[in-house]
Amino acid sequence: MQLPSVFGKFDRSQLQHAKGVATPLLIMAALAMVVLPMPPLLLDILFSFNIALALVVLLVTIYVRKPLEFAIFPSVLLVATILRLALNVASTRVVLLEGHNGPGAAGAVIESFGHVVIGGNFAVGIVVFLILIIINFVVVTKGAGRIAEVTARFTLDAMPGKQMAIDADLNSGFIDQDQARKRRDEVTAEADFYGSMDGATKFVKGDAIAGLVIVGINLIGGLFIGMIQHGLTFSESLEIYTLLTIGDGLVAQIPGLLLSIGTAIIVTRQNKDTNMGEQMSGQLGNIKVLTVAAALLFIMGIVPGMPHFAFLSLAAAVGGAAYFLQHQKKNPASELVGRGKAELVPGASDNIQPQKEISWDDVQPVDIIGLEVGYRLIPLVDKSQGGELLTRIKGVRKKLSQELGFLVPAVHIRDNLDLEPNTYRVTLMGVTSGSSELRHDNELAINPGQVFGTVKGIATRDPAFGLEAVWIPKNQREHAQTLGYTVVDAATVVATHLSQILSNNAASLLGHEEVQNLLDMLAKTSPKLVEALVPDTMALTAVVKVLQNLLHEGVPIRDMRTIVQTLVDYGARSQDIDVLTAACRIALRRLIVQEVAGSADEIAVMTFAPELEQMLHQSMQAAGNDGSGIEPGLAERIQNSLREASQQQELSGEPAVLLTSGILRSVMARFVKYTIPGLRVLSYQEIPDDKQVRIVSVVGQAG
Repeated sequence: MQLPSVFGKFDRSQLQHAKGVATPLLIMAALAMVVLPMPPLLLDILFSFNIALALVVLLVTIYVRKPLEFAIFPSVLLVATILRLALNVASTRVVLLEGHNGPGAAGAVIESFGHVVIGGNFAVGIVVFLILIIINFVVVTKGAGRIAEVTARFTLDAMPGKQMAIDADLNSGFIDQDQARKRRDEVTAEADFYGSMDGATKFVKGDAIAGLVIVGINLIGGLFIGMIQHGLTFSESLEIYTLLTIGDGLVAQIPGLLLSIGTAIIVTRQNKDTNMGEQMSGQLGNIKVLTVAAALLFIMGIVPGMPHFAFLSLAAAVGGAAYFLQHQKKNPASELVGRGKAELVPGASDNIQPQKEISWDDVQPVDIIGLEVGYRLIPLVDKSQGGELLTRIKGVRKKLSQELGFLVPAVHIRDNLDLEPNTYRVTLMGVTSGSSELRHDNELAINPGQVFGTVKGIATRDPAFGLEAVWIPKNQREHAQTLGYTVVDAATVVATHLSQILSNNAASLLGHEEVQNLLDMLAKTSPKLVEALVPDTMALTAVVKVLQNLLHEGVPIRDMRTIVQTLVDYGARSQDIDVLTAACRIALRRLIVQEVAGSADEIAVMTFAPELEQMLHQSMQAAGNDGSGIEPGLAERIQNSLREASQQQELSGEPAVLLTSGILRSVMARFVKYTIPGLRVLSYQEIPDDKQVRIVSVVGQAG
């Protein structure tokens, strides 16, 4: 009872093995035919197989529903061409060696095809054969090659737009991730298919040319061999070798013509999920057109002297087709109504697929960090096109994570059809934080402040720091550098802008998860310290707010041990976030001063005049320590004075530092953060004991 199943498994495994080796064996056999002599009987079998293969391929191209369902067609075309050329070589050897023995010397297939075409007249046979070659080469093959070339070019050009359309549908919620992945694979497969078809049509064209040349060689060579080597007369040689040559050429050209037609059909098909018969009947079956055509054929059929039977019978056939289509057009409506009533019976609606109900999975979370690009900037983020932006962004994240002290979230990159083609936009929590326009095929020459000439290009500003800049061609890079410009590519421009935005908004990137991860890492080396902080001394939310305050004021949180130790010490006495932030800053004063002034022993600072500082203290006490009590005119004068002093410090090559009391520090830090970005505000308690202070400017001092 088990024998059938055992043999079934054996047969299936053998079949799978045969599928894997059939194509290599066919190619090796074709190459062997070029070298080894073949008997006429084997030639007949192989010629028949070649014709059958061409017929199968042609029928597949007709009945396949989409061109991509026959994606292996270019490879099949190559294998069939190699087989046909190998058969040409093998048959040429037999014709020239054995042709003097008579028309049957090269096999029954060649002899039969030769007799059919020649029909007793050699001149007519040659003319008919040449017409067949011209039809194959000039009309079918050349047209199919041109269509394949144009289709491949336009398919490749349309790929970025199709990819963006898929992303747009995905972002809009029209499709899910699996559907988007499937559509992207289809777009890639379509481009690969038509690119391969563009090259495969060259095989068909070359095969047609080779067939014409082989026919000429066989005819001339046969006449020469028959008359000189075998002593035949000219008429005998012409009769025998013309028959064999035409038969051999026809046996090769008929499969070639079938494959050429199949190639033309596949490259002219629309990429829709319908077979060719449905498309033809659907698009040619216009009732009005068929009716008018039947009327015209009827008129032509009744004209005296015209072949009445042919035209009138054809008019009746076309008119009958129009009537049939009209009848079919009316019936589906009644059938649909009847079917709709029948489905109202119990249980009949079970086959109806209900629309999927929306769920929380359809609500997409907002990206913490997003980078949106216009479609012309896609090469910057596409590694296959040499885009370096992904690598640069990874480097930016790594550098900022090391500097700030926590892992910067990943950057979600997508294309946005709503943007201008050359524009990019950086978003934080879904809100635009910066945008600019790029010229990805140019480079940006930035004026650092002192250059020795000008370069020709498109004037702009560096998006990260607002410096004057010029977009220049890549071949002017060295010239611009010799003039003192800093030249960077488009990917570096985006990466620098992104780094600047993330640095300025580091506090918004730090959340509860990141802080918990930092505490977990610290707990590996100082478990008791972490246990003493959360939840014994402070809640995790309070720790997050303190760390966010530090980042907001430009203080890195790399030294988590010192920060946690300080919070443990001061948290038991006060839960005020500003007080705890100030205590952490004092504990981190060496790190803060190193970030500001480096390792110099002396720090150049600006201070407020005693009278002005006293006035600011009184304003803060009246307004509740938030700085809103400062009179607007006074605030503007302070801001202008601090800006001028900061610019002087920058020109002298020293950092701009404002030294004030601990009460004023946090207020003044918020006051100058966005108006004077380069100015750092420190309190007297934040200066380490081993550092000296040199006052370079006093704001508010009477002249």
